Amino acid sequence: MINLPLATDSWDENEYKAIQRVIDSNRFSMGKEVKEFEKEFAAYFGAKYAVMVNSGSSANLLAVAALFYSKNYRLERGDEVIVPAVSWATTYTPLQQYGLKVKFVDIDRDTLNIDLDSLEEAITEKTKAVFAVNLLGNPIDYKRLNSIADKNNLIIIEDNCESMGAKLNDKYAGTFGVMGTYSTFFSHHIATMEGGVVVTDNEELRDILLSLRAHGWTRNLTKESSVYTKQDDAFYESFNFILPGYNVRPIEMEAALGREQLKKLSKIVKNRRKNGALFNSFFSKLNSVQIQKEVGESSYFGFAIILDKEASFTRKELIERLQENEVECRPIVAGNFTKNEVIKYFDYEIHGGLVNADYIHEYGLFIGNHHFDIEDKIKGIYNLIKEME
Repeated sequence: MINLPLATDSWDENEYKAIQRVIDSNRFSMGKEVKEFEKEFAAYFGAKYAVMVNSGSSANLLAVAALFYSKNYRLERGDEVIVPAVSWATTYTPLQQYGLKVKFVDIDRDTLNIDLDSLEEAITEKTKAVFAVNLLGNPIDYKRLNSIADKNNLIIIEDNCESMGAKLNDKYAGTFGVMGTYSTFFSHHIATMEGGVVVTDNEELRDILLSLRAHGWTRNLTKESSVYTKQDDAFYESFNFILPGYNVRPIEMEAALGREQLKKLSKIVKNRRKNGALFNSFFSKLNSVQIQKEVGESSYFGFAIILDKEASFTRKELIERLQENEVECRPIVAGNFTKNEVIKYFDYEIHGGLVNADYIHEYGLFIGNHHFDIEDKIKGIYNLIKEME
């Protein structure tokens, strides 16, 4: 048996001590630990501000919502947002929920990220933003994407939930747009079990995010807030609402765990990259599969395996062999998202064809990567596929 799960945790006694620290404090709702984690997270990634929420999905929701209330980055219902056709559902659903028109663009077959030629062709006078997705740990070519955005006056927000720790030109993925989102769910690079973060360098957006995170109230804003001038009356400001917000606050345990996990992130990414180099060296020799082409420095969320259409075995047969050997596998994120029934609720358009998204929908899968050495697992899966060729 090869026995490779999709994900494992990287906790040790320090995480359990962090949980106990919160228990001993008798403060479980959002407080000091969350504030400290936000400061440490922003500093690690070189952003001015970080706002922690209860999930990466909520991070995406707040990032989209914040653009509706910003004076500097104003979106309105009916505006067009370009997205890659391959990502997770909660890249797209906030756009639908805010009445935005979603324009799906094909992915690049090599990188699995949005095809920048198709993106550039898809821009119209109605296009206001790009929700860029760094897929499976792999950054987009932001030098080119930012150039396209600047030329067309487009807002870029980054869904970086799968790519924590990835870099391009020594800059962290998630910090190229006006906001970037991260997930700290169990299967991601650092694990607080549930949790997410939005980073930004814009103070106005930070303050909007703080208000939206907790009911739309003013309580968590400073007196120097750029979006609201607080009265010198704590009683009044305790229940004063300025935005139609949510309750997507994290709890103290999640933040305490995040603080410990963040200390390990450099080593986690280093080991994932070692596994990635090994995976690439072996799987690039196979005739029947294609693998993801790295851009910059991937943090290797997982490993994509895309069958050649002329392979002597089917994806179903490969999945069965992997399952027999206790290797967990999944579709490449959600495959071509437009094939999901939920799309009937969207105001959307498909630019050109989604040839590559369709292909990986039919012929692709991904397996897990980990924060420790999995050389024997990688070799075992390589040999399994080699035998099938």
